[in-house]
Amino acid sequence: MAYFLWQKLLSLLLTLLAAAALIFAVLHLLPGNAAQVLLGPDADPQAVAALATQLGLDTPAWPRFTGWLRGLLHGDLGQSYAYGEPVADLLLQRLQLTVPLALLALGVSALLALPMGLYAAAYQGRWPDKLLMGSTQLGLAIPSFWLAMLLIVVFAVRLQWVSAGGFPGWTQDSGGGLLPALQALILPTLALAGVQTAILARLTRSAVLEHVGADFVRTARAKGLGRHQILWGHVLRNAMGPILTLLGLQFANLLAGAIVVENVFYLPGLGRLLFQAIANRDLLVVQNGVLLLVAMVIVVNFWVDVLHAWLDPRVRLSGTGR
Repeated sequence: MAYFLWQKLLSLLLTLLAAAALIFAVLHLLPGNAAQVLLGPDADPQAVAALATQLGLDTPAWPRFTGWLRGLLHGDLGQSYAYGEPVADLLLQRLQLTVPLALLALGVSALLALPMGLYAAAYQGRWPDKLLMGSTQLGLAIPSFWLAMLLIVVFAVRLQWVSAGGFPGWTQDSGGGLLPALQALILPTLALAGVQTAILARLTRSAVLEHVGADFVRTARAKGLGRHQILWGHVLRNAMGPILTLLGLQFANLLAGAIVVENVFYLPGLGRLLFQAIANRDLLVVQNGVLLLVAMVIVVNFWVDVLHAWLDPRVRLSGTGR
């Protein structure tokens, strides 16, 4: 197990380094000048050049990249061009909304998809299976942003049960509180969870079907266990390997999908910050924000691999070459 962990940790670090290099290269190949955007299209060229020098934009790419890496190691992400605040503070403020939103959507997806997949497999080929899998086809066909707008029209405009957008904050000092904050995230959570629920339900059904005919299921039936006990206590546990892997990948999709959904609902999260930073050519915010998203995805997948190896010893044994 120790060798497996070191192997995965080395892969994580190398992937992060490669991601940082790719993000930096792509962003600095994009056309546009942050100094020109900040001062406006009619600004004096000498003022633009002076601001570019002040921001370090006229420095060659390699010193900027190595300086960025050194700053990452020391926790110094630089200063935002547009906001005039430390980038680390901006990212931490916005993560307080984006991460709970992604986790809520992941939780809703799992709570809905696991029972759907289990019972679709239990009634394979019959009307419950066809009904549940037909609903997942509909879920796969609806993009998150379109579902978000549909939810706003129905529940915010027509029924007026919840607000159409905005976020009051997690604390009462900011004018919100836990309950108002959760209410504001109901529609964004459902919009994000729609597609992921459909995908997870279909995978759960396939994974469960691989085990419903196994010897341990027949043994459990012979002992007099009911269908519910067999499905939840035996079959699902043995089918959790691919399900856990998909949940890790879905967390990545939810973080990426939050960029669009946060803009639809006007939520002050990381996605909206990145959208505004791209418009302002605020490169430090963009490259650090994108790297943060990538790092979160890589770390989550690392822990998913570790959990998968803990549940199934064959995984870590194959990783050691035995």
